[in-house]
Formats: sequence, structure tokens, C-alpha cells
Amino acid sequence: MTSADTTLAYTATEMMTVVSARALTSDDVCFVGIGLPSAACNLARLTHAPDITLIYESGTIATRPSVLPLSIGDGELCDTALTTVSVPEMFRYWLQGGRITVGFLPGAQIDRFANLNTTVIGPYDRPVTRLPGSGGAPEIMTHCGEIFVTMPQSRRSFVDKLDFVTTFGHGQGGDHRARLGIRTKGPTRLITDLCVFEPDPETKEMTVTSIHPGIDRDQIRDATGWPVRFAERVTETSSPTDVELETLRDLHARTRRAHAADA
Repeated sequence: MTSADTTLAYTATEMMTVVSARALTSDDVCFVGIGLPSAACNLARLTHAPDITLIYESGTIATRPSVLPLSIGDGELCDTALTTVSVPEMFRYWLQGGRITVGFLPGAQIDRFANLNTTVIGPYDRPVTRLPGSGGAPEIMTHCGEIFVTMPQSRRSFVDKLDFVTTFGHGQGGDHRARLGIRTKGPTRLITDLCVFEPDPETKEMTVTSIHPGIDRDQIRDATGWPVRFAERVTETSSPTDVELETLRDLHARTRRAHAADA
């Protein structure tokens, strides 16, 4: 769990956050989600991508929070935003207008083509668990230039067949998105606590391209409900650097102090 630039031990969640942050650039306009995506986007802003534009679903544009928001309605977002627009304007002008380059999405279930389920576990009419539903996820998946999916990996969530398709990723694979008239890339990265998947250029099946330090292929297979494909060339993910970890931990520490003071 160390590299030449890393002397600090790190958690699986920190690894996921750092890997997600590294995929962002100062040129990106990013549709941010609460939780790990928010931490990743702000870590990128505080390290290698200072000019990244962060947009939250509540309509805050170019926000630069000093602490992580508890929700999309957190006042910290409006206080530090360049401007705040109405939610309809944010979806219609910014998202549907093709002005957002990257969006983050999670899921309760994901399949090999990065379709997501956030609706039900079990049969729709008699579910074992009723989930929060779609929210804006289908719109985000369709209209952002590309999508990064962030999920801890297990057979419970990485399934061969979704119980319900809430959000269309690569559909049945191949050119399915294009046949439906969708011009954006869809899911280009699936970042987990074990590895990074990317879609095969032809089939669009999510394929392992990078494995995190200390993880082997059998662990990845055991945590996946479909036969895992590995790229011809699989790299080892670089460990988080001390700078990345210190910046991330300081951000979380500031957040805890701020929220404790507000309690």
C-alpha cells in the first residue's frame, strides 16, 4: 500500500476517491454528486485541477466549497458559487445543452455494460428492498459528455442481470447508445475499491484496465457476478501520494469540524 511518493497507509475509500480525482482536469465542467464524488471533485480542485468547474444538482455553478456539503441544498454551495440558477435552467441549459463534460453516478446494482439499478432489489411489484429511485441519473447518464461510476465491488452489487434498469449505460453493448440517438460517450470509467474498469472499444463490456496495489485477479473475479474480462495490458494503479492523502484528510477534517459546530 505504499509507493515512492507514499509513506502513509490509506483506506479503500481513499483509494477510490484519489483515483476518481486523478481522472479530472482543469478543463472539465463536472456534475458533482454528494459523498465520494464530491470529495473526489474537490480533491482535484485543491491539487492538480484548480480551474475545474463544479456544478451541483441544486443549480450552483462553479462552486468552490471550503468543506464538503451534506446535501445538494447545503448553504456552503451557494455561498461559494459563482452563481446559482434554477434547477430547470441547470438541467435544460447546462445538462441537456451539452455543457457538462463529466458526471458522477453510483448504483445499488451494475451489470457488465454499466447499466445501473437504483429502483428496487427483487421483483418490481414485490421488492425485497425499495431504493430511492432515479432522481436525475438517466438525464445525467444521457447528456454528460462521459460518466464515471464509483461503487464498492461485491457480487451483491456487480450482478449478471439487473433487477431493474433505472439508468441506461451501454445497454446491450456495442453501438446500442448510438442506435438510440445518444451522442455522448456514456460510462468511460468504473472505479471500485479493487480496480478500474473501462469499456471495451468494440463491445462496450466493462473490462479491467488497472488493479489497485495488493489486489489480485481472483479477488476481482470473486467480487463480480459476471465473468470478468481483463484488458490485454493491465496496469497497477498508482498508490495515493502523501500530498493527495493529506489534502483529502484535511478536507474531511475541516468538514467534520464545521458540521460539529453547526450541530
